[in-house]
Amino acid sequence: MATAVELVVADNADEQRYEARQGSDVVGFIAYRLDPGRMTLIHTEVAPALEGKGIASQLVTEALEDIRRRGLTLVPICPYVRSYFRRHPEYADLVARTES
Repeated sequence: MATAVELVVADNADEQRYEARQGSDVVGFIAYRLDPGRMTLIHTEVAPALEGKGIASQLVTEALEDIRRRGLTLVPICPYVRSYFRRHPEYADLVARTES
């Protein structure tokens, strides 16, 4: 069995997305929009050949940790990110509250 290449997640601010890389290959990303004090996660995508291997989950986890470190609130538009919150309520404090 081949050894898995380590997954590295980093913010590519120029492209407005968090990228998951294996070596030099981008194997997944989360597109976002950054506004003052707030980040909107728009779309998560993983290379079709690598779906179901936990890449999207690791991408979201590391993006949320970065958002927390930066003191931002979050608007989760992406359906995958929204479903992630149902499984990981420990990140609920990041979600921006709507004002009535």
